[in-house]
Amino acid sequence: MASNTQAQNGEQGRHQEVGHKSLLQSDALYQYILDTSVYPREPEPMKELREITAKHPWNLMTTSADEGQFLTMLLKLINAKNTMEIGVYTGYSLLATALALPDDGKILAMDINRENYELGLPVIQKAGLAHKIDFREGPALPVLDQMIEDGKYHGTFDFVFVDADKDNYLNYHKRLVELVKVGGVIGYDNTLWNGSVVAPPDAPLRKYVRYYRDFVLELNKALAADPRIEICQLPVGDGITLCRRII
Repeated sequence: MASNTQAQNGEQGRHQEVGHKSLLQSDALYQYILDTSVYPREPEPMKELREITAKHPWNLMTTSADEGQFLTMLLKLINAKNTMEIGVYTGYSLLATALALPDDGKILAMDINRENYELGLPVIQKAGLAHKIDFREGPALPVLDQMIEDGKYHGTFDFVFVDADKDNYLNYHKRLVELVKVGGVIGYDNTLWNGSVVAPPDAPLRKYVRYYRDFVLELNKALAADPRIEICQLPVGDGITLCRRII
């Protein structure tokens, strides 16, 4: 009995790494993916930034390593060059994007907290990627509204990644679907929201999970009904929904 308890405790304790939000059936299976396919191929700058972020008190906000690898592959597959990121935190997903883009690729990156971004900025600079990033501190919606008003940004973005305030996801979508090109992709993170999307009403949820759950459910329903996009919802990280604009 003692050995079984130790084994269970050991498995429960394996996942202290930053951004662990796996929806897989066991931590051991998730660890297998990380050890076999993710960590051995993780670029050194991303590993360094992941370790820096792990020491931050809000480290659960970061993109997980397996999702970072997925984003890098996706960006290369669609030959993305002009991209946008809403919600940067310390910049792990931003770094994954910058590594995937060609040397003349661009990322418009927006976050309300420059201080968190500056934790990862030295790593980005050391990797020689800072020239690809246009970081803007503050809410993203006014920037998006200005781009739409200007008119010249319609259909100009190849890829957009959103990992920010869930209560504004639908507001972002209404604007981003105009700014991304036909054939371009928008990725919305956390669309399975800790698995809470299927939790019963009386389930014991953390306050912030319960608060944002209804916004995530509303988003998922709206995306599924939007005729302007094709969608694919994947159980990577905390759930990511890819939206490919078709009209």
